[in-house]
Amino acid sequence: MNAPLLPGHPHIAYRGTDLYCEQVRLADLAQAHGTPLYVYSKASMLDALAAYQRGFAGRKVQICYAMKANSSLAVLQLFTRAGCGFDIVSGGELARVLAAGGDAGRVIFSGVGKTRAEMRQALTAGIGCFNVESEAELEVLNEVALGMGTQAPVSIRVNPNVDAKTHPYISTGLKGNKFGVAHERTLATYQRAAALPGLRVVGIDCHIGSQITEVGPYLDAVDRVLDLVQGIEAAGIAIHHIDFGGGLGITYNGETPPAADALWHQLLAKLDTRGYGGRQLMIEPGRSLVGNAGVCLTEVLYLKPGEQKNFCIVDAAMNDLPRPAMYEAFHGIVPLHARPGATTTYDVVGPVCESGDWLGRDRALAVQSGDLLAVLSAGAYCASMASTYNTRGRAAEILVDGSQAVLIRQRESAADTFGNEILPS
Repeated sequence: MNAPLLPGHPHIAYRGTDLYCEQVRLADLAQAHGTPLYVYSKASMLDALAAYQRGFAGRKVQICYAMKANSSLAVLQLFTRAGCGFDIVSGGELARVLAAGGDAGRVIFSGVGKTRAEMRQALTAGIGCFNVESEAELEVLNEVALGMGTQAPVSIRVNPNVDAKTHPYISTGLKGNKFGVAHERTLATYQRAAALPGLRVVGIDCHIGSQITEVGPYLDAVDRVLDLVQGIEAAGIAIHHIDFGGGLGITYNGETPPAADALWHQLLAKLDTRGYGGRQLMIEPGRSLVGNAGVCLTEVLYLKPGEQKNFCIVDAAMNDLPRPAMYEAFHGIVPLHARPGATTTYDVVGPVCESGDWLGRDRALAVQSGDLLAVLSAGAYCASMASTYNTRGRAAEILVDGSQAVLIRQRESAADTFGNEILPS
């Protein structure tokens, strides 16, 4: 039998009829650690990062991993050691960065709802920059910084009204989105920031969305941001760095996003043409570094035929893989052992008590109860968005490096899920 090819997963592939992550047979990991189980390829993450590094060769660029994609400490440690900073959106994420050995001075704090406590936490740690997302936030951050006797380094996140042509839930650069300062208000907001004594203007930021698979939206955003930089600096406010965010997509189901080095070759050419090629740049990739580095392993519990649908019921669920329930997102689903024989079309569903608990619809599979499956492209927005709904402990995580597989998160027990709860006397 010919095992299926897995586009976009260079380090997750079949050897004969068995699926491997690098040099480790995935069925062996499932047997040793149980399922559901997240498995990540170190080589995949470093290869994805290397594409960005090639694209930026000879430039002044700081790559800040957008850790909301996957915030496991071992993943953060990997990117810290590879020279990355981090893009965070909460005080908890800052604590994770520091726990993994990261440098707060290489951290950008994004997000529309930073609290005063988070601002104080970040200033105490020596945060690299706040990406400020509203005029009201400027005022509060100024007040907090003055109260601490310091200045907060700030960049204004601009909403350029550019359509990223992605799912509306992960589009962030249109007028109707909650993110950033409106393009038309940008200069006035910078002038206010420059006048506040507790703030120090250091840059400008733009992020238009996630899972972007076309170059066009990026080129549009670059032009709009550079127009703003020109106007802001003409008003006497220096912009030391330009942050173009992240959002580059991955292959889930036949998408063909540009390679990171090819994308940045085009964007840097535009910067050069407009005279900004020598500026300090910041970027915040997340999904494109980790998405196709991970799989979620799951066991087939039952096959349930029906008049309208056949169901393949597995032990992974929407609490482990939230993206299909949230976005109707597609994840490839393949067997760990490619079984010969005729396939049947199934909806692959989990045991959670919700009709939205599905992992894949209308999948042709040759499976039996007890078989093991891999849900592909599970490195981003799966473990980091996982929950304990239905008192299901979060899955264990494994990092594979060549022939070595290391447990990087233990499976949660039921007791772990309610360990912080208190029964009234």
